[in-house]
Amino acid sequence: MVVSRLADPMARFRRLMAARIGELLVETGGATQAGVDEALAGQKAAGGRLGSRLVGLGLARDADVAAALSRQFGVPFIELGRFDVDPAVIALLPAATARKYETVPLSRTGPALVVAMSDPANVFAVDDIEFMIGCRLEPVVATQAAVAAALERHYGEGPDRGAPDLGESRLALAAKALEEVPGIAGGLEVVEETEEVDVTAAETQSGETPVVRLVNAVLASAIQKGASDVHFEPYEKQYRIRFRIDGVLYEVMEPPPKYRDTITSRLKVMAKLDIAERRLPQDGRIKLRLSADGAAREIDFRVSCLPTLHGEKIVLRLLDRGKLMLDMTRLGLEPESLKRLEEAIRRPWGLVLVTGPTGSGKTSTLYSAISRLNTPAANIMTAEDPVEFNLAGVNQVQTRESTGLSFAVALRSFLRQDPNVILVGEIRDLETAEIAIKAALTGHLVLSTLHTNDAAGTIHRLVNMGIEPFLVAGAVSLVCAQRLVRRICTGCAEDEPTAPPVLEAIGFGADEAARVAPRRGAGCERCSGRGYRGRIGLYEVMTVTERFGEMVRAGASTAELRSRAVEGGMVTLRASGLRKIAAGLTSIEEVLKET
Repeated sequence: MVVSRLADPMARFRRLMAARIGELLVETGGATQAGVDEALAGQKAAGGRLGSRLVGLGLARDADVAAALSRQFGVPFIELGRFDVDPAVIALLPAATARKYETVPLSRTGPALVVAMSDPANVFAVDDIEFMIGCRLEPVVATQAAVAAALERHYGEGPDRGAPDLGESRLALAAKALEEVPGIAGGLEVVEETEEVDVTAAETQSGETPVVRLVNAVLASAIQKGASDVHFEPYEKQYRIRFRIDGVLYEVMEPPPKYRDTITSRLKVMAKLDIAERRLPQDGRIKLRLSADGAAREIDFRVSCLPTLHGEKIVLRLLDRGKLMLDMTRLGLEPESLKRLEEAIRRPWGLVLVTGPTGSGKTSTLYSAISRLNTPAANIMTAEDPVEFNLAGVNQVQTRESTGLSFAVALRSFLRQDPNVILVGEIRDLETAEIAIKAALTGHLVLSTLHTNDAAGTIHRLVNMGIEPFLVAGAVSLVCAQRLVRRICTGCAEDEPTAPPVLEAIGFGADEAARVAPRRGAGCERCSGRGYRGRIGLYEVMTVTERFGEMVRAGASTAELRSRAVEGGMVTLRASGLRKIAAGLTSIEEVLKET
């Protein structure tokens, strides 16, 4: 009884759909009424689709039937033979499923997969495929013959399927070389919002391609080597992949240029970007789970896609929570600087600013401060663009200028959420600065960042933005300027004889220059011959005291403010670097480069 109740409505639905498609064909001249009646009679006796029967009897053209279906269901009609389908998209749908439902995947647009179907009324096919691959389908209509030809072309065993291809062989060899990275075992998984997909297993089932293996191997290698960024760069006659390790870019490999678009599409599919959009920048995110050394950890890649002259350049920023430094004592702060920073964040109100160029570790410093304050008694609110790491117990908001959720809008809302601590990702404009100052003056601890060269220059940066000097002096409690320098590899560190006059020229006193023994990295297997492994921070922490505030209100210059801060015990960026040279942590070249 249950089956009959379900079957009868579906049968009526199909008869209604068939009648409607017949009417459309008659209206458009694609078939005659007599031909439609004949096909309907045959369909009633033997079943099947009306459009297929009309085409089979020679009573209608395949293209006319597809056009009528497009009009009936309000979905686009495409000439499938002219559509260049990315192999990475084809790999999303197993061959058996594609043939069963006569469906060809075309492109991935955000969370949806665009597919070509000859029968968009087949709701069972749509439901089954959506359940199987875990994403929404957006059907388009193509002729039955075109779908059959596309299935044979992409999933069938054609005569050229096994033909050797020099570029593919090079790609496979490159992927294999990258896969042979020590410390990586188990596999790489793409973690979707609602499910987990084992990349290796999925691709093996649907015909793994060298491009898929290459992309997976590149990402796994970037994680293992400790890269902070991965660059995929197209040029006129070259396509290269580079890693940024410890702040320096290194070329990893050059895949054949013919695979440029395929690699780009694969990355965009993983990041849920529109692979058909090649004219505008796009941003996305890839979350991976890597099994390494017997343990699994999740890593996020922030994806930025930018159209260039010879194709789309993609940069992936690696966000590894396992390497996030949340212990303030391990950041590299000098003892007196660490004490000042801890005192400032323990105050119930005030504005604490962390300054420095992009990639100088400002986020790590702020997250370390937040972690120190993160207790059940504190309500911590953050506005970030983007939210790089999820912190348990912290209310984090992702700002989006496109939807109107700017830093200023988020800040206003925070003030109505009973906050104790507010973190603003960056003070970019006067409006955000004014609200942050107001919050700091009304009993809230506010932490934020600015792009300035040093701590003293931050004061005039705020004044130049339009904040009154007396408000800056009253609200700002501390400014921390910082840089990152490469740390000498402990496996190959050796003394670097340097004449005392040279050491005096870079800032050491005469007595210190006679005692200091700078070191350098000779290069070893552990650091891949670079001589450096990891990075450490240089810090300049300036406290805004009462006397310092009087100088700000009086309009003192940046040089005067810097001199006053040094008199008050501030360790400058150069002095911080000299201490780390003396401790054998970094080299003279690194400190001179960053200070």
